[in-house]
Amino acid sequence: MTTDPLPRRTRLRRAAAGLRPRMLAAFVAVAALSALATATLTYRAATNSTLELTQDTTLDELRRRVDTLAPDLPFPPTQSELDRLAGQLSGTGGFRDWRVLAVHGTDHSEWTQPVTVPPALERTVNAGHSAFQRFTADGHPWLATGVPVTGAAAAPNAPSGLTVYALLPLDREQSASNALLAAATGAGAFAAVLAAALALLAARQVLRPVRALGDVAHALAQGKLDTRLTVTGHDELAQLSKTFNHTARTLQGTIEELRAIESQGRRFAADVSHELRTPLAAMLAVTDILDEDAEQLPEDTATALRMISNETVRLTRLVNDLIEISRLDAGAAPLHTETVDAPTAVRETLDLRGWNDRVELDLPATLPVRLDPRRFDVIVANLAGNALRHGRPPVRLTLRGTEDDLVLTVTDQGTGIPPAELPHLFDRFYKADKARRRSEGSGLGLAIAQENARLHGGVIEAANSPTGGAVFTLVLPRGLTTEDQ
Repeated sequence: MTTDPLPRRTRLRRAAAGLRPRMLAAFVAVAALSALATATLTYRAATNSTLELTQDTTLDELRRRVDTLAPDLPFPPTQSELDRLAGQLSGTGGFRDWRVLAVHGTDHSEWTQPVTVPPALERTVNAGHSAFQRFTADGHPWLATGVPVTGAAAAPNAPSGLTVYALLPLDREQSASNALLAAATGAGAFAAVLAAALALLAARQVLRPVRALGDVAHALAQGKLDTRLTVTGHDELAQLSKTFNHTARTLQGTIEELRAIESQGRRFAADVSHELRTPLAAMLAVTDILDEDAEQLPEDTATALRMISNETVRLTRLVNDLIEISRLDAGAAPLHTETVDAPTAVRETLDLRGWNDRVELDLPATLPVRLDPRRFDVIVANLAGNALRHGRPPVRLTLRGTEDDLVLTVTDQGTGIPPAELPHLFDRFYKADKARRRSEGSGLGLAIAQENARLHGGVIEAANSPTGGAVFTLVLPRGLTTEDQ
């Protein structure tokens, strides 16, 4: 069963944060804001222009009609004369469907409309000034216009006390404004959709070379150093592609040069190690013979002989380790796996080196695994030997098995490993104990053990025990088939 490596929420968050969604959002936001600003300004300008035209026309028309009818009106006018004046101004000759109210003192013409003249407008007109005011009543917009009457028959050049108000509903203007707003909204929506389409097109054109750049970078990361981008055009993306290709060529040349140097170094180490094996074998044979007669030699000569013998053994071990490392680096260290009993293999490793009495064992009765016995022996020997050389007794080796893995743990009761040294323990020629630079170890044992664990598909981890001492844990896949089990 294949599991999704990333949670759905994480993948959606990464997709939303991608370049394409951001470009789309930016284009749509700019278009929407531009359309909104344009629509708002157009709506306000058109609405104000329409209302101002209506206001000016209404006021001029009212003045003209009042100036025509007022001179024939007797003063003070009676109720019927006020009704007649209002009717003449509001009748068929009136402006659109306005309604007129004539007021003189406390008398006024008949008024049956659901709205009244705003008090603020009434005060302004009573002060002798023509004015208008927009207001809303019963959910409808209205325009109220008022003019004071002068030049009547009774008082040709003085204020007569007569005022005339015209109330005009603005529903038609409001409908025109709403239609304009709807048209502007539709234009803004169309602009947003068009911007989204343009953003997708632009994102496709821009992201195609970016995606190609990502694919080529991924190929380089996988070791395909000859991968290059196809350069088209002369824009910034083309310049970026040229720069990337130049960087890739330089990187390829550098890596090939480093690989050549590394290969030469491995070949040199392997050749030197092989050349040293024969004389070292002869030296070991000679030192073994001389060691048997060391007791019969003078003390100084015997001491020198033992020193030569120890260093010859150490050099032989180093040469063998170098040869093993060279094989591992060259990929010439194949696994020859077979089904073995892990507890038996551990006991044989310790018995071969005479460590049975020095290592405490916690092993199951039986634990079948499939591995390379020789390489498993190397791993166990290096881990146990490292604990015996650099730790303190008791050294304890524990072996456990799960359904899929073999877990081997080696612990000691020493001072542990400094935290700064832990990441480097498996480096070649690295020795955590600064005082043991000339110890019998070559500094390659743990590196060889780790490489052998990796050949099996496993790993070795180093840590410190909470109670003191170092803990090395080997985890190997058991590799059993149905027939093995």
